[in-house]
Amino acid sequence: MSMEHHFDFLVIGSGIAGLSFALKIAPYGSVAIVTKKDKLETSTNYAQGGIASVLGPDDSFQLHIQDTLMSGDGLSHPDVVEMVVRSAPERIRELVQVGVPFNMDSSKEYPFDLGREGGHSRNRIAHALDMTGQAIEKALVAAVEKNPNITIFENHLALDLIIERHSIRAGSLAIRQEDVCRGAYILDNATREPHTFLARATMLCTGGAGKVYLYTSNPDVATGDGLALAYRAGAQLGNLEFVQFHPTCLYHPHAKNFLISEAVRGEGGRLIDRHGNAFMAKHHPLKDLAFRDIVARAIDTEMKTSGDDCVFLDITHRDPEFLKARFPNIYQKCLSLGIDITKDPIPVVPAAHYMCGGIVTDRWAASSVSNLFAIGECAHTGLHGANRLASNSLLEATVYAHNAASQCSSLIDGWRKRPLPVDIPPFHCNGGLNSKNSEMILITHNWDIIRRLMWNYVGIVRTNKRLSLALTHVAQIRMEIREHFPNIPINNDLVELENLALVAELIIRCALMRKESRGLHYNLDYPLKDDANWKRDTTISHQPEECLW
Repeated sequence: MSMEHHFDFLVIGSGIAGLSFALKIAPYGSVAIVTKKDKLETSTNYAQGGIASVLGPDDSFQLHIQDTLMSGDGLSHPDVVEMVVRSAPERIRELVQVGVPFNMDSSKEYPFDLGREGGHSRNRIAHALDMTGQAIEKALVAAVEKNPNITIFENHLALDLIIERHSIRAGSLAIRQEDVCRGAYILDNATREPHTFLARATMLCTGGAGKVYLYTSNPDVATGDGLALAYRAGAQLGNLEFVQFHPTCLYHPHAKNFLISEAVRGEGGRLIDRHGNAFMAKHHPLKDLAFRDIVARAIDTEMKTSGDDCVFLDITHRDPEFLKARFPNIYQKCLSLGIDITKDPIPVVPAAHYMCGGIVTDRWAASSVSNLFAIGECAHTGLHGANRLASNSLLEATVYAHNAASQCSSLIDGWRKRPLPVDIPPFHCNGGLNSKNSEMILITHNWDIIRRLMWNYVGIVRTNKRLSLALTHVAQIRMEIREHFPNIPINNDLVELENLALVAELIIRCALMRKESRGLHYNLDYPLKDDANWKRDTTISHQPEECLW
């Protein structure tokens, strides 16, 4: 039976963004965290490298700002970069207080054991061995579970946002329409019943959309749900063409989605071809520590030139005991597959890794729809520009969670004066809830088509022809979903397919808009950067339906 839940704050997603916000806002009201799988099944949990912050004696805010702006290739917003960088040390200290076991060296005046990754001019990566994300996730979940004001709903999938539309008036005249988010319809996967979650503010913390590509470092939950939810609700999205491909994912038939951290190159790892020749020097002066877009394109070029299925990352020149201690997770994973990183080069390929664009937000994480916020990878804050600097992602999430909590805590009393809507109709379920379904093959088939299409036509190197063909194919798939799937009972796979298809179309449309090459967007038809016309964000939105509930 469908149920209605009332909370002050609804958080969709249980990674660093959602958990951090929930902990900070809990003193001001009731909080629901909904997550479509287990609470630990997040992109945060798989993050290896760490969090960038000025914590060393030879570093400065200005250097971190400069590195971030350089990586963003002209599109990072300088005011946002400065705000995030200057906030970083305090946010790191808060994570330490929560219990995150960062690697330390108590013998030093500056006790953090800081690593270096591509694009950074100094060692500034705070890490917990090579499992930083997992350490953060576990510490935050433990804190959340102790908080009586926070309720976690695992295995609950967001279906659509609930949008209230009303007129802003001046006297008798309606000046404009205002859309206000009032919560979301949420599917309980255990009962397959959709429930209504009403809230005074809704936080999209759903992560990225790596699963739109055939090869990705992301977990299976990264299906772009937040982007799709926000777009359908009328929120503005930006810079979706900038999809970051991590240069080094483990290439092995039994190594699904396993990332080889950039920290391996930070500790001296070199990219080589199958003959043992290092090749990054001919692609960039920074060699193996160049920005990710450059390294990924270099590997793509080498593979296409040689016809090889992968390249190799060689760190065998470092002390074996150091490698086992610094990279215990990577060492054990590779060893289980017959690769001893102390003796053998690691086979690697690029894979979709991070969405630099997303739901457009201000410095308080607010979207263009009232009472709807976005934090983390699903948001476009202006920090990353055309290419994210390594280890700035976890940082961005915790900074904007802090900012959003500060804003919401100051507004909650005013929000409470406006009652939540009543008589919300239940979510309409196509095909019913428990009807038999013999057409699940349609979902699997289209899912596979989209991911292969995006990899082949909308990948590291693009052309107008490939993009146009991809748009035509995705539009056809979306039409088939609308026309032929109404009788399929609602389920996770169907919802994720609909979201994935929509996000794929939005990525392609943004890529076609940008008539230049910049950062992560490389188009052979426009190989040069065009600051005169395109030193700006790409934005996209649509008007929601007249009646959304």
